[in-house]
Amino acid sequence: MPCGDGEADLVVQLGRRGDVAFLLDMKSHAGGPGCNAATIRSESAGDNCLCVRELVTISNSPSGDWVNLSSGAVPLRCWWSPVASELSDMGDIFTQNRAIIVLPEVFGVNGWVRSVADRLAAVGVPALALPLFARTAPGLDLSYSDQDLAEGRRHKDATTADQICADVSVAMAWLQKRCPRAEIHVVGFCFGGHAALIAATLSGVAATFDFYGAGVSRMRPGGGPPSLELLTQVKGRLTCICGTADPLIPEDDRRAIESALKNHDSTSSRFRYLELNGADHGFMCEKRSSFNPEASSQGWQLLLEG
Repeated sequence: MPCGDGEADLVVQLGRRGDVAFLLDMKSHAGGPGCNAATIRSESAGDNCLCVRELVTISNSPSGDWVNLSSGAVPLRCWWSPVASELSDMGDIFTQNRAIIVLPEVFGVNGWVRSVADRLAAVGVPALALPLFARTAPGLDLSYSDQDLAEGRRHKDATTADQICADVSVAMAWLQKRCPRAEIHVVGFCFGGHAALIAATLSGVAATFDFYGAGVSRMRPGGGPPSLELLTQVKGRLTCICGTADPLIPEDDRRAIESALKNHDSTSSRFRYLELNGADHGFMCEKRSSFNPEASSQGWQLLLEG
C-alpha cells in the first residue's frame, strides 16, 4: 500500500529462529513523507493456527548523529545510525549479519540520505552515510532545486574513482571495528549508485546496491574506461536497479548494463539487473518530484532482503 494511509507499506521476512519467522512491517508515518516507522513481529505456526506477537515498534524519529572519520586522506563527516537498543536486545537475527554504507546523490549527506540510514538502523541494520565530496564540499547538504543540482554536479565532476575507493575503505575499516561480525554492504543512489559500483571492487564488500547510477556504461569519475569494465574485480553480490522512465539512463545504457552483468554472471547468482517499469530517476526519494511510491517500495524490499 502507498505511504500515508496508515497501513503496512511492505512486509519482509528478516530471519528465522526455529519455527518462528521474524517479519518487518514498514509503515507509513502520518504527517510525514516517508515510511520510516517499522514494526518487528514474530509469527509461529501451530497445528491449526498462526500466532502473532508484536515485538517492537520503532518510530521515524532520527536515531543517528554526526561522526568524524579522520584516519584517511581527508576528514569524513558522516551520519552514523546505530541500531536501536530494542533491536540490539533481539540478538544476531537483526543486528549482527550486516552493516551498510550509504552513498548519497550529488546533493550530499542531506536530510533524505540521513533518513535512509535511520530507517535501516530502525530495523536492525547499522548504517553509515558517507560524503562523496569531502575534498571540495565536506559538509554539503543540498535541496533538490535546479541551482543545488548544478552545484552538486560541479563537485561530482571534481571527484575521482580512486578518491571514492579510498574514502569507502576508511568507512569500511571504521564499521568493521564497531560491527566485527557483520558483512559490509554498500548502497548508493544517483551518483552514489555509480560510486557504489566502483566501491564494489573493494575487498570485503559483500553486497552492493546501485540505484539508478547513471553513466556507468559511458564514463568513470576522474577519467578512464567506463566503470562497467570494473565488473571483473567485483567479488561480492551486485544489484543494479534502473527505471524505464529515467532520462539519465536511456534504453541503450540500460541494455549495456544488463548485458555486462549477464556476460559476467550468466546465472544471475551474484549479479542482478532489475528494471522498474515507469520509474524515473530518483524514484526512491520522497523529497523529489520523481518519487514513485510503488517503485520505492520494491527498492526497499530488495535492500532489506539483502
